[in-house]
Amino acid sequence: MSRSPSRLEPDRPYERDIPHELDSLMNLAAQIAQELGVRPQQVSATITLLDEGATVPFIARYRKEVTGALDDIQLRQLALRVDYLRDLESRRKTILQSIQEQGKLTPELTTAITTAETKVRLEDLYLPYRPKRRSKAQAAREAGLEPLALQLLNTPCDPMQAASHYINPDKEVPDQESALAGAQQILIEQFSEQADLLDKLRKWLWGNSIATVAVARGKATDDSKFRDYYDHREPLRKMPSHRALAMFRGNKAGELKISLLPEATMQNEPVQIIAHHTRIPTGNSSRERWLQNCVAQTWTQKLHKQIETDLLKRLREEAESEAIKVFARNLKDLLLAAPAGQKITLGLDPGLRTGTKAAVVDATGKLLDHCTLYPHAPHKRWDESLSTLAKLVAKHDVSLISIGNGTASRETEQLIKDLGTRHPELNFSAVIVSEAGASVYSASELASHEFPDLDVTIRGAVSIARRLQDPLAELVKIDPKAIGVGQYQHDVDQKSLAASLENVVEDGVNHVGVDLNTASCELLAKVAGLNKKTAQNIIDYRDKQGRFGDRKQLLKVPRLGAKAFEQCAAFLRIREGQQPLDNSAVHPEAYALVDSMASTLHCKAAELIGNSALIKTLTSHQFVSQHYGEYTVRDVIAELEKPGRDPRPEFKTAQFAAGVETLKDLHIDMQLEGVVTNVTNFGAFIDIGVHQDGLVHISQLADQFVKDPHSVVKTGDIVQVRVTDVDEARRRIALSMKSQPMKSAIQSTHKRPMENQDRSASEKSSKPHMTATTTRAKVPHEKPLLNSLTAGLKAAGFKVK
Repeated sequence: MSRSPSRLEPDRPYERDIPHELDSLMNLAAQIAQELGVRPQQVSATITLLDEGATVPFIARYRKEVTGALDDIQLRQLALRVDYLRDLESRRKTILQSIQEQGKLTPELTTAITTAETKVRLEDLYLPYRPKRRSKAQAAREAGLEPLALQLLNTPCDPMQAASHYINPDKEVPDQESALAGAQQILIEQFSEQADLLDKLRKWLWGNSIATVAVARGKATDDSKFRDYYDHREPLRKMPSHRALAMFRGNKAGELKISLLPEATMQNEPVQIIAHHTRIPTGNSSRERWLQNCVAQTWTQKLHKQIETDLLKRLREEAESEAIKVFARNLKDLLLAAPAGQKITLGLDPGLRTGTKAAVVDATGKLLDHCTLYPHAPHKRWDESLSTLAKLVAKHDVSLISIGNGTASRETEQLIKDLGTRHPELNFSAVIVSEAGASVYSASELASHEFPDLDVTIRGAVSIARRLQDPLAELVKIDPKAIGVGQYQHDVDQKSLAASLENVVEDGVNHVGVDLNTASCELLAKVAGLNKKTAQNIIDYRDKQGRFGDRKQLLKVPRLGAKAFEQCAAFLRIREGQQPLDNSAVHPEAYALVDSMASTLHCKAAELIGNSALIKTLTSHQFVSQHYGEYTVRDVIAELEKPGRDPRPEFKTAQFAAGVETLKDLHIDMQLEGVVTNVTNFGAFIDIGVHQDGLVHISQLADQFVKDPHSVVKTGDIVQVRVTDVDEARRRIALSMKSQPMKSAIQSTHKRPMENQDRSASEKSSKPHMTATTTRAKVPHEKPLLNSLTAGLKAAGFKVK
């Protein structure tokens, strides 16, 4: 039986040119097409567009004919794979060059390296040839023991007798035992550097190992948030991402130790895998026993820890990837929450001792007025605050009042209700919104530049007002990680997280579109084809020349050339401009198509826009040509029917129950309306207006089995929940969305009296929320779930005593 090639066989130099074009466009396209389940032509065309500088939003919307209508999700996946495979190819060339320079590149090795599909496989193949520090095996080779190792591996013999010929005190081999120990080190290194063996062991251990977690010596504490993991065992392949990240966090903090062990009934399986792969005989002769001991030492001394490290790295990477997906999905929902619209808005940043900050902004978000109110304890200037508010609302004709959801938000909401009661002539609506990130914005360089003479607390009130008008336009000014809708966002790879969130923001901004004449620099910078520099140039041009009258003026903006114009123009809107199509998603390159449609109907293009009766007489095949394909014609017709339509949902708000303001006001079976503030893999957090979010565990989201909480709820949804348990001491609220006969929230709440309005700052809600959505869910029923609640909260990193 032939033995697989090993380092102990004579080198066979393979002199040939290393391939330099392994990732030709066609090969690259074919591989990605197979992974994505699309045609290679679609992939190669997309790669060409990306290489030419086209952005994903532009390609997804305006190059459907070229890509075969790949959507933005497919395009993002494609772009990531292109980057990965090109990095892989670059590393492949480096490795081939290194091995060739060593004179050890064989045809078989070249084939293995050129067909390696992952970076892990590539590094496994390179392992025997990688420059390394002087090892025990290398010292044994220098002592002349490699022929002994070859003899023991390939030829039946007596180990002690064979070793007697290699005794050499001058080379630190004083006796037979020393010679055999050196030969063993050589074989251990050989076995542990075989790529196929490493692959087998990794696959086996991933599917059959138990992740064992224990508390580090001297680190056990009764109130630790990692206490549930002090003695935890779980199959590695079944571990959910949030639990893995919680354990890695505990490990990083020095409190937990993580190890991987084969399942109890399979403890010896890795050794058997190594023996089978290396074809070690199973007999009982002294040589066979010696070789079997080499195999056992290969596992215990070398490969167990190495593969354990590899698999824990894989577990962390997969858990981080899932956490980033959760964050990205929540951020997308938040960014695309319904806007209240361009209305004069009063923003209130509630506070107790330092007062409630008030700021009025006009319909475009420009600051009009501001002041500080002191309605709550310890000041209790309630009537004075009402009088000031009444004057502000009347003076500026305020339509909306936006109340931050932090400390004293419910008390401030009551103040506004009292304002409406005392001044029925004032026509306004009040909404509680998330103030997450408002403090980050208010202390930022951007806010300092926008409001250099304004106190940071007033800047926060401005942000709260603006995010009710248009959450997308305001939230792009804040680092997404500060918005607080993620899961372990500080534990995951920050570069990957930032890239993913940047893509979410870019896609969201371009999906909605941007008003060219009112957008901030930060919002413009997220438009396809623009960056901070060109966005600022647009602002400077607008400030100097006045509002843009048509999209073509963009070409006059410094450093905004034809390529950038092609990418950005259709995502920028101009209301009441010279060209009606400039307020639509129709790309300027398709204006001639609209003119052709209007000409066919014997009308002007302006008369066609929004005229459903005329548009319904058009058929796409009439206008398909070498210049405009089927996808483009269809999209243009759809856009003409509803030009510039905002794709975000209708604005609605949650109604928090009157009298329910703290955990003390809650009791079992109370029915409440709330807002989804964060969706994780183990459930959803809900703001019910008591300054502490409750958790609907995944098992309580619906009457049927739920695999993915995102399939039931999303951030910003308004839902009906039922209280299943309250732990005031640990500030934990368990909620359910399972159905049962409804009980009125008002009937439930009247049993408890209203508490004093003075609340401590510690009661501030730990999670943000947006109040606008169109989704409503049924109400729940189930027994208390504090065990599930506690486990979920601990997995999310909350401290549970």
